[in-house]
Amino acid sequence: MSNEQTDLAREVVELGLKRGATVSTAESCTGGLVCGALTALSGSSAVVRGGIVSYDPLVKHDVLGVSTEVISDPLRGVVSSDCALQMCQGAARVLKSDVSVSITGIAGPTGAEEGKPVGTVWFGLFMGGHAKTELHHFDGDREAVRHQAVCRALCLLREGIEGLSSRTS
Repeated sequence: MSNEQTDLAREVVELGLKRGATVSTAESCTGGLVCGALTALSGSSAVVRGGIVSYDPLVKHDVLGVSTEVISDPLRGVVSSDCALQMCQGAARVLKSDVSVSITGIAGPTGAEEGKPVGTVWFGLFMGGHAKTELHHFDGDREAVRHQAVCRALCLLREGIEGLSSRTS
């Protein structure tokens, strides 16, 4: 884990403790690295509800509730806004967290599809009953793409916790 990931994870855990918020993850191309970064920190058990590594589409469907329509649609599929949205909503529901982040993408070096090159990563963020998605195109090899995705996911969790407090203040 990089210093940047450790620092971002610490910010999420400290903010979650301060605000009394819980977080969860639904990860595909990062394979649990986001949850691992969070749980590497002492005290994270008060904030982190858990993480689901949904590398296989069946896990996305059976555990997180991603619809078969999204998974089987050649224009959407598992690397899409709709999939990321349903993944973060499913993680929040299954793990009963206030904020959830999802990551689904193509870390490479293989797996590129038409219109979805290596480095294509969709994120979902669920917070307080609301959800959003965002798309990023990261450069570099598999390790670099995964590193950038973990950092962005941790930033999204921080933003989600901050968003919760601004709506309840």
